[in-house]
Amino acid sequence: MSATLSVNDLTIQRIVEQEVPFLAAREMFPDLTPDMLDESRESLKQAKAIDDRDTLILCFQSYVVKTPHHTILIDSCIGNDKPRPGRPAWNMKTDDTYMRALASAGVSVNDIDFVMCTHLHVDHVGWNTRLDNGRWAPSFPNARYIFGAHEYDHWTAQNAKAEVPPFTDSVLPVVEAARADIVGDDFAIGDHVRILPTPGHTPGHVAIAVGKGRDEALFGGDLMHSPLQLRYPELSPKFDVDPRQAATTRRQFLERCCDSGALCCPAHFPSPSIGRIRRNGNGFSCEWV
Repeated sequence: MSATLSVNDLTIQRIVEQEVPFLAAREMFPDLTPDMLDESRESLKQAKAIDDRDTLILCFQSYVVKTPHHTILIDSCIGNDKPRPGRPAWNMKTDDTYMRALASAGVSVNDIDFVMCTHLHVDHVGWNTRLDNGRWAPSFPNARYIFGAHEYDHWTAQNAKAEVPPFTDSVLPVVEAARADIVGDDFAIGDHVRILPTPGHTPGHVAIAVGKGRDEALFGGDLMHSPLQLRYPELSPKFDVDPRQAATTRRQFLERCCDSGALCCPAHFPSPSIGRIRRNGNGFSCEWV
């Protein structure tokens, strides 16, 4: 599944690998009260972000951004053939959904100039690599893979203590193939793409801003997982390493979206995923595009 959106001299395409019920809302958000959920349920249902059992529906997707000069893949989803025993729907997966979605968007693995990872969690690095004669090889052979230095150093340290499978099968093989650039917070690609430090979900999480001279679109990675967090920006999921920092970062990001008028492109919002953020009381809302 893919969807395409044009804004000025950019083209944005969604590459959807899965869109499924994921976790019960109050399991995913420990601070979500029954009253908060009751107040939000109807709007979440309208956004197709929750089912009748109060399970949140998440999309797992990449974005392909075409500037006048480059084709960039933002986050690389879940991947195939990866041992993920904690997630049965991801474990040793062998379907062709992702590659078919790329093809339907008119994109081949050879077309990607840069792969940019907002962070190095399992569902954002999976297609970095593919099995090739029993070894992990970069899936996008012509691309430079961009990893933030803070994030890379964090997972290097974690992996030294105990193996982190997504790091060993989807990040280190790219480094060993000499396709990775470990970059600082001031990294940019030409005059259209720049990274924004957005710590909290992970220590080195980054967002990505695109647009010449201004923010045309902002890719938030896991700053938000559900539209529920638009209404309650301080609501952090159990996956955030530093929930308080994540909440501060999330509100700053949403303010930036409002002030710039940029498209907001979260990693996990259900289709259509992309919208323009508006202020709504002490929180925000989204006008889907």
